[in-house]
Amino acid sequence: MKNAAKYSLVLVTAPDLKTARGLARATLKARLVACANLVPRVESHYWWLGKIETAAEVLIIFKTHKTKLLALEKLILQNHPYDTPEVLTLPVGRGNERYLQWLTASLSPPAKE
Repeated sequence: MKNAAKYSLVLVTAPDLKTARGLARATLKARLVACANLVPRVESHYWWLGKIETAAEVLIIFKTHKTKLLALEKLILQNHPYDTPEVLTLPVGRGNERYLQWLTASLSPPAKE
């Protein structure tokens, strides 16, 4: 395992798979994330406007580099249907070296031949 302090996981919830897939595709095309995992059928319970609410959502787990976080948040906020979308960043402590190399390479545009 290698030190992975320069990487982050970003958690975002979306109202449905169509929205989650759109956010995943947009972030990947912009090279802001190397991977987006969609976890459907998450049941969320939360406070909203003074009441306890419940909703079915899709959890998106983005894998990225810390240098991409501000641009990633901006893209999510511009394309998310919620008034106040969840965007939570978790630091990565350690990771498999080959996976981290792949993650870094995936965030860079392909070399031109």
